[in-house]
Amino acid sequence: MDQQQYILAAATSLFGGFILLLYYYILGYNNNKNTNNDDKDHSFTMMNTTQNHDYHVNDADVIVVGAGVAGAALAYTLGKDGRKVRVIERDLTEPDRIVGELLQPGGYLKLIELGLEDCVEDIDAQRVLGYALFKDGKNARLSYPLEKFHSDVSGRSFHNGRFIQRMREKASTLPNVSLEQGTVTSLLEDKGTIKGVQYKSKDGQEHRAYAPLTIVCDGCFSNLRRTLCTPKVDVPSCFVGLVLENCDLPFANHGHVILADPSPILFYPISSTEVRCLVDVPGQKVPSIANGEMANYLKTKVAPQPVASTINTLAGALYKVFSASPDQARKEMRQACFDYLSLGGIFSSGPVALLSGLNPRPLSLVLHFFAVAIYGVGRLLVPFPSFKRMWIGARLISSASGIIFPIIKAEGVRQMFFPATIPAVYRAPPVK
Repeated sequence: MDQQQYILAAATSLFGGFILLLYYYILGYNNNKNTNNDDKDHSFTMMNTTQNHDYHVNDADVIVVGAGVAGAALAYTLGKDGRKVRVIERDLTEPDRIVGELLQPGGYLKLIELGLEDCVEDIDAQRVLGYALFKDGKNARLSYPLEKFHSDVSGRSFHNGRFIQRMREKASTLPNVSLEQGTVTSLLEDKGTIKGVQYKSKDGQEHRAYAPLTIVCDGCFSNLRRTLCTPKVDVPSCFVGLVLENCDLPFANHGHVILADPSPILFYPISSTEVRCLVDVPGQKVPSIANGEMANYLKTKVAPQPVASTINTLAGALYKVFSASPDQARKEMRQACFDYLSLGGIFSSGPVALLSGLNPRPLSLVLHFFAVAIYGVGRLLVPFPSFKRMWIGARLISSASGIIFPIIKAEGVRQMFFPATIPAVYRAPPVK
């Protein structure tokens, strides 16, 4: 009997404990539920407050400033890799520019590599197979060395604006890439690290955007670039652009270059019915259009010279070589360059491979450049050397060195010849 009482008491205690435990569990659940609801309301309020104050925390993986060739290509490439990219471009309408209209074969190969080769389709782009040089009534045709490539590989020339719009459209097809029209006014910096940008939208409102990485791709005259470095922009001349309609060039599917006086004149097709003419005007000031100076310059200085021209130089050295000069040594260098390219074979295919982007090795550029100089000296010394000719030859070598070495110095010896040894460069925090 005592044993039954113990069992009954234990069962009663166990049941009572169970009821008490259940009561506290239900009470605690309701409290937690109310607390979570309060947290949700609080979070919602904070989120709205954050949005109202326009303080975003990494609303993209990468911010790209500028949607030109570099910005649009970069946005598409990063987007394909799964990055969330926000592109802010000052003007998303089709650009009307006279630069960036001739894509070299090396550039077309890069488009293929990035999956952007279709951006030259449906814009009436023209195939370019090489150059034609004209000087003093003579001409030389230089073809791209494309024998080892697919038949579709060549240069392309087009309206720059059409090409840009196709690249922007391609980038915007990716769901994780957004393009927005706005003017970036400043970079947001904290302790030496760029956190994002401040920009003014199309309607004039000020906004901020944040990302772990901000890439500035808004051109060499960018105001933002001055906050990151001190670029030295040299403007030796200005291009004046004209469009010639229904005009046939001497060599189809070729860019044309006139080694004119005082500087080159360039021609290349930009559509099936249009040819671009670029007249290089030395100096930073172009003749006035309003008072007729421009028309007079074109009629008196440009029109009387032979037809043709276009070259997309890989190095600023060629501009100086092709430009006319009263200096006898520079004149000899200019003539030597024309004759060297006219030899054909490696003498023309080598430099053209450099100019077309098919050979990116800077050492080849330097070797060919000095080969032209040595060839020029040889022309002076054959058949009979004289003191005057030897003196001009020495000055020719000196002039060539004065052209190429400052360019190498500006680019950096390691950057040009040993690029793999250059580490990634980051802006260091300011020294306190």
